[in-house]
Amino acid sequence: MAHKKKELQQTKPLILAIENSTLCGSVALVSGDLCLCEFSLLSRMTHSKRLLGSIDYIMQNCEISWDDIDGIAISLGPGSFTGLRIGLATAKGLAMATDLPLMGVSSLDGLAAQLPHAGHLICSVLDARKKEVYAAFYRVKGEKTKRISDYLAVTPQKLTEQITEPVILLGDGAELYADFFREKLGEHVLFAPSQLILPKASAIGFLAINKWQSNNFLDTALVGPIYVRPSDAEIHFKGN
Repeated sequence: MAHKKKELQQTKPLILAIENSTLCGSVALVSGDLCLCEFSLLSRMTHSKRLLGSIDYIMQNCEISWDDIDGIAISLGPGSFTGLRIGLATAKGLAMATDLPLMGVSSLDGLAAQLPHAGHLICSVLDARKKEVYAAFYRVKGEKTKRISDYLAVTPQKLTEQITEPVILLGDGAELYADFFREKLGEHVLFAPSQLILPKASAIGFLAINKWQSNNFLDTALVGPIYVRPSDAEIHFKGN
């Protein structure tokens, strides 16, 4: 155990990462350029029921205590409104209880970062329901993946109208509308491997390392999810 502690000190920060923007929630422990453990579960079980249990599971299996962890990273969205709220509330509660810094990363940024050597334009695409997708465009520049667009909530048709060059699509929205994208984009479209369909907590954690190193922390009292478009509850409230 002493040897493990020494290794962790040499590869700070040790980040607990939470990705809860889709049906496939995941948690991970990342340290330096290593993913020490990642647990993902594709389930319709309520996010709140599986999240804390998953965190406890990976910490126990890695023999990690809260004293070892240097920060908590959370996916801010866009994605499932319920999943985002539960994920952020859990991360905020843990950060306040442990006095650890909290860092936020977009789920779309995390997806794009899973293609670190892509030579083409990258487009992260998540199902937004209501026949829309959440999306953003990226390019790999050197060792970093740079976002080159706003976060979008658009129809698949509107998204294809913005694509005029070869593009790699990834995300559950890309899978859901794959036939449509093939029809509209033809040879311009490529799809990432199926194992990269959903955002991963490890990608969120690795992106959060730079935030930790630059002290780019969230204010737990003020931070909210990245919804991109209003939730049904907000629309209903404004309608009344």
